[in-house]
Amino acid sequence: MTQNMVITGAAGFLGGRVAKHFAANLPEYNVLATSRRTHRAEELMAAGCHFLAGDLTDAVFCDQLTHNAAAVVHCAALSAPFGAYEAFHQANIVATETLLKASLKNGVQRFIFISTPSIYFDFTDRFGVKESDPLPAKMVNAYAKTKLKAEQIVLEMNGKGIETIALRPRAIIGAEDTVILPRVLEAYHKGRLKIIGDGENICDLTSARNVIEAIACCLRADAEAYGEAYNITDGQPQNFWEALKYALTQLGLQPPSRKIPKGVALFAGSLLENIAKTFHPHKEPTLTRYGVGILFVNLTLDISKAQERLQYQPVMNTFEGIDEYVAWHKTQT
Repeated sequence: MTQNMVITGAAGFLGGRVAKHFAANLPEYNVLATSRRTHRAEELMAAGCHFLAGDLTDAVFCDQLTHNAAAVVHCAALSAPFGAYEAFHQANIVATETLLKASLKNGVQRFIFISTPSIYFDFTDRFGVKESDPLPAKMVNAYAKTKLKAEQIVLEMNGKGIETIALRPRAIIGAEDTVILPRVLEAYHKGRLKIIGDGENICDLTSARNVIEAIACCLRADAEAYGEAYNITDGQPQNFWEALKYALTQLGLQPPSRKIPKGVALFAGSLLENIAKTFHPHKEPTLTRYGVGILFVNLTLDISKAQERLQYQPVMNTFEGIDEYVAWHKTQT
């Protein structure tokens, strides 16, 4: 019997990839893709998805969306290093609460929440971070703060008429990426991309195809695996700047060689943030402290919990994820 699956954030990078992949590869589900934006509706429908546009903070819409659904994969979020807290609160907390309540009301069996490892970030080097490790006393930005709260709301509902789970994928890359590599390329073409610090920092990246695999693992997992959060990565930490150099080289670009001290870059990020808060509060500055920090901090995650309890294994490595993005990017220009 075919069941309905809701994928939120389908006009975005991850949500769109998830919706199209499951429509093509999970015949046991009818995929209902949703977003406030409609610009990818035809693309998603051509890929075999149904599409319904609406606002996840609207209880009536969420009720309509989750009617007769067996599973919800909640990818939608406001993801940015800068902005007014209320906007993040609405998009990340209120929308999640509203969707979760509708899911519970309509008998949705499984609710898969895409969370973030940004909740681990505190400008210090951290290696092999586990889900059970202490979190920073203060979240690095409004995005991390509201995503953590939303994750807590989701996991607290597990076993109360619905099964809930959270995935924390680190730095998603791949075809259709609208965040990481596009930001790098924008900075590069504007002459602003410089190596921060010594250029030797190690980090985890996650190919979108691996996040899709992790979600599929959640759909197959026993109920005992639910009620928990799981780190997801490609499983092979990389030298961040070497991976970036590889991406730029594959795009026919000369990688940057100039280095800037960490302290100088952080000061510049702080200065630009303060100017933006004072004069342009609704516009993200060209540089933020968090944006600088991820370019020099060592941060790797332990994925053994996902491997053991979800049977998750990466199906694509980081350089294959970069190659996937490069091939797609060349079709866009």
